[in-house]
Amino acid sequence: MNQDQGESRPATRWLSEPLLWERGRKGRSGLSVPTTGVPVAPIPAGAAGEGPDWPDLGELEVVRHYTRLSTWNFGVDSGMYPLGSCTMKYNPKINERLAGLPGFSGAHPLLPETAAAGALQLIYELEQWLAAIVGLAAASLQPAAGAHGELCGMLMIAKYHRERGGTRRKVLVPDSAHGTNPASAAMCGFSEVKVPLGADGRLDPKVVAGLLDSETAGIMITNPNTLGLFESSLPEISRLVHAAGGLVYADGANLNAIMGRVDMTRMGVDVMHINLHKSMSTPHGGGGPGSGPVAAGKTLEPYLPGPRVGYQDGRYFWRRDLPHSIGRLHAFHGQFAVAVRAYSYLLALGGEGIKDASGYAVLNANYLKEKLKAAYDLPYDETCMHECVLTNAKQRGDKIATLDIAKRLIDLGYHPPTIYFPLVVESAIMSEPTESEAKEDLDAVVETMRQIASEAKSNPDLLHAAPVTTKVRRLDETSAARKPKLTGDM
Repeated sequence: MNQDQGESRPATRWLSEPLLWERGRKGRSGLSVPTTGVPVAPIPAGAAGEGPDWPDLGELEVVRHYTRLSTWNFGVDSGMYPLGSCTMKYNPKINERLAGLPGFSGAHPLLPETAAAGALQLIYELEQWLAAIVGLAAASLQPAAGAHGELCGMLMIAKYHRERGGTRRKVLVPDSAHGTNPASAAMCGFSEVKVPLGADGRLDPKVVAGLLDSETAGIMITNPNTLGLFESSLPEISRLVHAAGGLVYADGANLNAIMGRVDMTRMGVDVMHINLHKSMSTPHGGGGPGSGPVAAGKTLEPYLPGPRVGYQDGRYFWRRDLPHSIGRLHAFHGQFAVAVRAYSYLLALGGEGIKDASGYAVLNANYLKEKLKAAYDLPYDETCMHECVLTNAKQRGDKIATLDIAKRLIDLGYHPPTIYFPLVVESAIMSEPTESEAKEDLDAVVETMRQIASEAKSNPDLLHAAPVTTKVRRLDETSAARKPKLTGDM
């Protein structure tokens, strides 16, 4: 096996970078301080303790050290980042510049309305745009991230029922829902009622109808669901839930597939959250940043978090006359820098551009699915939305696990897709190419995945050992999670 195939490639200087303390030598400095002729005044004994253990380094040593470390990172700027259900897409750099404008980045959230008119206008218009994109009545930018948006939606549903004297305590959560949905429901005092999927990977209205009763507060539906399939029966399911006195929450984590194309009011949705950091131009991962605005239909609009921005007689102001609002969810007014990025993104694309983005995301996912289904198992062989789900069923006979395929991808220069999720598919390989990837890049991924399928038969040990070209080799997954080693000594 040659080096291009990843067998015993030697570690390079770049992967054996020493710590700065190991590089430092006494007397080196990154500064040139001119002499002043002023006599040195010694520090009195006992006036200062020992200084920090900083290494003595020249400027060039520091620059090269961090530049080398940066090459170990993998991100969407260096290659395809196909995490399914997460939408790690390219975000135009111009939106970063606009979010950093001093008038936005330097604005304090306690500025009076007269000194923050531009920021209030941006919040007001972005909320209107988001509501229009999903076809609902109004929106709030307050929730700080996706799960926070879920919590907001369920708090709104809970308060709606309380104001009507109801004691409804059940929420239907399909097997294909986003992973945090049950926790969001539980935090609002609801108990989860699981809804199994039909044979086609979608919800069956008859099954939903059989689970509805006078205790049902609502249903939480991820659409498209985590299998990458569109819940085409949602209008009928919404009618059934509404007839039983419940409400419909839609998880918008997968909005990248349908933004600007689906009217949630016509689908019967009462409230949904939107991940700005997934669909609308904010680099994310590793804990942030995020933003999870909530949009609501006419029924739940009064319950949106407050205060909200109003506009009258040419003036933007904070509205606090909101008797039904669930109140604040955030110390101030949402993740404002993320909102600026999203505003810039939407302003640049316009309505047709937003629809194009979702269209290309769906096209790319289906292209990937069709090109790979001969080499890998396809549990649901039908048109998908923004992501496609494969499995390792065709490789199991050669004792190749999904994890082996993912690790081998690293050796061949790609970030692995999401694996072992959704849980309803055994050994899933879920990939979301997004609209950002060109056909040539998708073709390169296809050839790499086909190569791995071939290697699984001809040289399975190659996959079992992968990755071998990285700083850290194959880890014990359980020990790495339970006892992480965070020191520089690998």
